[in-house]
Amino acid sequence: MGEFDLIARYFTRPARLAVAGVGDDCALWQPQPGMQLAVSTDMLVEGRHFLSTVAPQRLGHKSLAVNLSDLSACGARPLAFTLALSLPRLDEAWLQGFSHGLFSLADAHGCELIGGDTTQGPLNICITVFGEVPPGDALLRSGAQTGDDIYISGSVGDARLALEVFRGNVKLEAGLFEAARLRMEQPVPRVALGQALRGIANACIDISDGLIGDLGHVLKASGVGAVVTTGWVADSAAISPALQCLPMSRRLDMALAGGDDYELLFTAAPDQAQAVQEAANDCDVPVTCIGRISTGQGLQVLDIHGVPVSRRFVSFDHFSP
Repeated sequence: MGEFDLIARYFTRPARLAVAGVGDDCALWQPQPGMQLAVSTDMLVEGRHFLSTVAPQRLGHKSLAVNLSDLSACGARPLAFTLALSLPRLDEAWLQGFSHGLFSLADAHGCELIGGDTTQGPLNICITVFGEVPPGDALLRSGAQTGDDIYISGSVGDARLALEVFRGNVKLEAGLFEAARLRMEQPVPRVALGQALRGIANACIDISDGLIGDLGHVLKASGVGAVVTTGWVADSAAISPALQCLPMSRRLDMALAGGDDYELLFTAAPDQAQAVQEAANDCDVPVTCIGRISTGQGLQVLDIHGVPVSRRFVSFDHFSP
């Protein structure tokens, strides 16, 4: 089986919304009148973004999920995506699992594969996703206002916890480990919640490199500061049963700087608290208030007694030493 047979067998479907499907030199897409396009690209490299032991179906899911998470952070509705795939060898069982996981998530969100490229080389997956949002409704990092409450969706820290188990640094009961591993290998993009927060949230970002680091991007773009409390790390919907097995200091490290969570971090005015909760309930996603936007610049983390925490929480950086 050659390259074009591979594409035809595992990645070609009849065009539903695109003007032309996979197979031409360019994909053709007609945006809806009056809508803005939202575009995001993410690359996943074996050994850097995922372990070689991950099931191909889960990897196919995650490859698209991390891109859909970016659309969610902008409040955009998914439309289509392209796939660039580098494979060390032709493995039909792997391709079957990968494409199944990829298309299962794509179908769940009405997101159509419209083009891409394949080549031989180290395992590397690069997806570019396209979405749409009404003009002026996009959620941006630059909109946080002094006095805003800071929220996170879902739970954080489990992906890092699973990684630490793989590294042999933490031991977990089998059921708890599998739950944490699922969060690392098959994250759920908060697509519906992102759209529901349009007109409610002032700023938004998805948590990919670590909560504190990603919040820092919002603070810099918005020219504001923040105070983050940590009582929620002791007991809230944002901390899973698996993470609750750890001492508080380890929980803080994983929840605040673990990364790979793909939850939404957003800010909203205090008078929008009920609207935030209603949006969360409608989307069946818990949200937790973790702090408040402050004047000036800088970020302060408080312990459960309200005392400033002196240690730094360092988020993931591809080029850090």
